[in-house]
Amino acid sequence: MIGRTRAARVIRAGTCLAVLAMAVVTGCRGGSAQQSQNGFTPAPQTGGTLTVWVDSTRMAAAQLYQKQHPETKLDIVGYDGDANGSNYLQTKVSLFNRTGEGWPDVVFSSQNNEVTWAKQAGFTAPLNQGLIPQSTLDQWAPGANDPCTVEGTLYCLRNDLSQTVLWYNAALMKQWGYQVPATWPEYQALGQRVATEHPGYLVGAAGDTFTPEIYLWAGKCGANRITGPKAVTVNATGPECTRMAALLDTLVKAGSMSTSSVFSSDFAKNSADKILLMPGPSWYGGALFQGSFKTPAGRVSAAPMPQWPGDPQPSVGNVGGGTWLLSAHSHNLKAATDFLVWVTTADDYQGKLAPGYPAYRPAAKTWLASQAASGYYAGDVTGPLQTAAGQVWPGWGYGQFSQEAIWAATVTPGLTAGKPIVSLLPEWQKSIEDHARATGYEVKQQ
Repeated sequence: MIGRTRAARVIRAGTCLAVLAMAVVTGCRGGSAQQSQNGFTPAPQTGGTLTVWVDSTRMAAAQLYQKQHPETKLDIVGYDGDANGSNYLQTKVSLFNRTGEGWPDVVFSSQNNEVTWAKQAGFTAPLNQGLIPQSTLDQWAPGANDPCTVEGTLYCLRNDLSQTVLWYNAALMKQWGYQVPATWPEYQALGQRVATEHPGYLVGAAGDTFTPEIYLWAGKCGANRITGPKAVTVNATGPECTRMAALLDTLVKAGSMSTSSVFSSDFAKNSADKILLMPGPSWYGGALFQGSFKTPAGRVSAAPMPQWPGDPQPSVGNVGGGTWLLSAHSHNLKAATDFLVWVTTADDYQGKLAPGYPAYRPAAKTWLASQAASGYYAGDVTGPLQTAAGQVWPGWGYGQFSQEAIWAATVTPGLTAGKPIVSLLPEWQKSIEDHARATGYEVKQQ
């Protein structure tokens, strides 16, 4: 009896020591000790090759990191970047969750709403609970990481901003004696004047699926206010929506607002050289005017987006801007986090090579200096772009449902058929509500 008791004590003691040893080892490898620090339970930290998924545009970033960090081996995988809301990433993560393997360590997405499903799926790791210093995170533009934040926890990093400004042909504005409009009524009046004095010239385009993100978002239309992880308030027929829709209708009727997509062959052939004004995102300068339209240097400039008179808080819209996600399943969190921080902050990429306006403010300064030094723009575009970066209206959220797809299905056909946008707003609202409910959102009307 006494022998068995001693043996039991020895076994218990040995068990306790084994458990303690396991806890120490697990803590070193990223288990329970790291859980309290980083807000999740990491996979065993065995190290090894980092698997990084990027779209074709971000391929250069991953390759540059590999060149500058030969000690870290990357497996760089190209995919569509979830362009046009393909949901490829979500589909693959769902498969990996079932099989228990295959997750990439770091992923770029062209979409800003990936966290709406990725957090629930357990894919994306929290970044502001020990993985990345707050002093680093504080350097992102105000509101830039809002799409990545759920109840105070950050689950991705914004790659670039797509804040809207007013692009314009500086040479024609000067030649015709026009002033750049500072308010929406001035913008409308100039558009009507252009339709009469210079028929065929344009002050904007309303034929793209992201039209509401340029005009209605900037005008503080409350059609897409995300109020919780699965809650949305929809008011697509309020005064902020109807007055902007009426402005578009007026200019479409006058003939100075195109109803074609700026990326269509028809627009490039017939309208690219007829642009006087064009509200649009920061990437219009390089991708559209310099790239697609081949507008000669020294003509295009940028001004602040027009505002409604009497509004004390200037606001702009946003069209795009991708995100980077860090996998909670990574076996090499230290290296994965280093890549994530580098690819979103490094001057060598974000400041000097990235096509879009960096969300990380220090890199944005370098990027703006590069634009100014390029000699392409008529005057300095730095001020308007830099100011707009902090003016993106926070009342337009990033739900799991696609606003662009909804607009394309409800408003675009009616607009093409000659119907006023104002008359299509109730249908737009209903469609938003239906899509939101279908993806599990509680819908409220304001």
